[in-house]
Amino acid sequence: MKFTDGFWLMREGVSATYATEVREVRADQDRFTAYAAVRPVRDRGDTLNSPLITVDCFSPAEGVIGIRFTHHAGRRRRGPDFELLPTEGGSGARVTRDGTVTELTTGPLTLRLDTAGEWGLEILDASTGRRLTAVERKGTAFATTPDGAHHMVAQLALAVGEHVYGLGERFTPFVKNGQTVDIWQADGGTSSELAYKNVPFHLSSRGYGVLVNHPGKVSYEIGSESVGQLQFSVEDQSIEFHVVAGPTPKDVLRRYTALTGRPALPPAWSFGLWLTTSFCTEYDEETVTSFVDGMAERAIPLSVFHFDCFWMREYQWSDFAWDPDVFPDPVGMLTRLKARGLRISMWINPYIAQKSALFDEAADRGFLVRRPNGDIWQWDLWQPGMALVDFTDPAARDWYAGKLRGLLDQGVDSFKTDFGERVPTDVVWHDGSDPERMHNYYTHLYNRTVFELLEKERGSGEALVFARSATAGGQQFPVHWGGDCFASFTAMAESLRGGLSLSLSGFGFWSHDIGGFEGTPDPAVFKRWLAFGLLSSHSRLHGNVSYRVPWEFGEEAVDVARQFTLLKHRLMPYLYGAAVEAHRTGVPVMRPMLLDFPDDPTCRTLDRQYLLGPDLLVAPVFTEDGDVEFYLPEGTWTQLLTGERVQGPCWRRETHGFDSLPLYVRPGAVLPLGADEQRPDGDWPDGLTLLVTPDAADVTVTVPDHDGTPGATYRVRRGGADGGLSVEVTGTELPYEVREL
Repeated sequence: MKFTDGFWLMREGVSATYATEVREVRADQDRFTAYAAVRPVRDRGDTLNSPLITVDCFSPAEGVIGIRFTHHAGRRRRGPDFELLPTEGGSGARVTRDGTVTELTTGPLTLRLDTAGEWGLEILDASTGRRLTAVERKGTAFATTPDGAHHMVAQLALAVGEHVYGLGERFTPFVKNGQTVDIWQADGGTSSELAYKNVPFHLSSRGYGVLVNHPGKVSYEIGSESVGQLQFSVEDQSIEFHVVAGPTPKDVLRRYTALTGRPALPPAWSFGLWLTTSFCTEYDEETVTSFVDGMAERAIPLSVFHFDCFWMREYQWSDFAWDPDVFPDPVGMLTRLKARGLRISMWINPYIAQKSALFDEAADRGFLVRRPNGDIWQWDLWQPGMALVDFTDPAARDWYAGKLRGLLDQGVDSFKTDFGERVPTDVVWHDGSDPERMHNYYTHLYNRTVFELLEKERGSGEALVFARSATAGGQQFPVHWGGDCFASFTAMAESLRGGLSLSLSGFGFWSHDIGGFEGTPDPAVFKRWLAFGLLSSHSRLHGNVSYRVPWEFGEEAVDVARQFTLLKHRLMPYLYGAAVEAHRTGVPVMRPMLLDFPDDPTCRTLDRQYLLGPDLLVAPVFTEDGDVEFYLPEGTWTQLLTGERVQGPCWRRETHGFDSLPLYVRPGAVLPLGADEQRPDGDWPDGLTLLVTPDAADVTVTVPDHDGTPGATYRVRRGGADGGLSVEVTGTELPYEVREL
């Protein structure tokens, strides 16, 4: 939100009050509070009839500094709040004072306040004293707007050449400099500034991140109002933000996800190919069986079958009851599908249509969100007379989970938790939550309810949702997919931008609708998207008005689907290792190039390529004719599909058929490939192949077990006059092969 009219003036009807000088600092051993006047104090009379801004500085976790600006502290605090996890053993924060200087240090981060000059805070690298960012002269303020709203405003200085990333799954340009971003959940597709997954966390190329600790609407101006400042504001009496230390982007994500929660480890079977009924298509058991048979006849392994919306009766979403006219024997059908080795996913949402039998039940028990006058909140968008389950009520959560439990008893393995963004603010919540703060946070309660049910009923290693909406902390409940994109090359590229932004917001796993959701893709789009989708953490064929079975797009599409599905299965020992890393450290499976190459300036703006795990570079092809341009950092890179070696750093322009794309192995890597092409959850060490790049000298590769624990370990060393390879193996006696790549 913009408040100023250029450098000197305010916008019409807006008034702003800025911290000017510090009048007092009160310090404890591990925190301090400063009291900032909003005008110069020349004598005692200047202390009258004038506000004071309270500045609290503390550390919630190691390497994280919290700063809170407060105008009036008496406002009643209503939830919800992000659930932040303190560092075990404390943050190790300490405060030191030397004359006019007060410093708070935790890990590699120092906050410095000098009361000798005008108001300001500096955030420094504790070991070098290098300034990372700062709250400068106009960086602490409150403002009132023409409608009488009170906003707290904070600014952090942007250095020359500094890039800003993250803020959730955003489809606008990857580098957020110059953008206005509102953190506000919306069902807006993938081609606008609106987003399904809004996360008030940004990562800086200078080696730090910032979480604004406010679950409601946060308005960002990223060098877009004051061009040298990153500004964020909330309609409140207080604003709190946490600066997260690096020094590398990976270090920032490790600390940030330790604070907000690490992603659960998805089950190995979920990394295989998913096929759905699509949304508005006609389908029944015969249709579903024909799809499954068709994939088997064409030797395309399938891991998960998903039933989208119309498995339930029209106008009755959600009632969690199969449409008996279409699926007269759902238990028998699921039994037959599961006998073929398939897992089952079901579409759900948190809305209850008035025609649903569950509407009266939930209304009678008080489980639906109400307006201030006591009426149930309803509208006719999406479903007629639709109401909203109140997940702030523990009894409502249990009730909702109980309805899903019946589907699990039938054989369902996972749920696609769709929607969660259309949440009203003119309502009263069971627990008294602030409606504005609950708007974004609702999805967190929704996804957690479903995920925790799956953990309880299926076990922690088997829990998985396929979620569209999220906010900070939502990464704990994977997997998330990109939402409703068009069936075009443009939408394919914007989907990747969104996924890369989400990965820099703490989310370890991400997927998208192969071929695009809206409309029917051109065969060229579908085939190019197949390669991209099957080189993502999770892979799903899904559409809106047409089926996404490969043979609908020609025999070449069948060949492409088969080839990349088999390749992904062979990559599973490597991919699951990356998944375990995401689970344990918060470093995502799909990574922007800057995450592994932060010191390479070229990598800081790349948004049409990515690393899949630590050692595979993927550059999807966004053209029909196969032309693709991409960048290779320093070192000797090896094309996995052809064995070609390329010396970086360099830009490459290549032309690829539909059965290929730039897929390069990182210099010095050893890539483990499984022997089982038919399933993602096979016995990975059995017949393992270790592909050794020319620069690999002494590399240890660990192939995890399905529960994420370390399994077989291979130490590959190169030595002797001939540079021969030797391998030390622990944890398995199964046969393996070592091969130069």
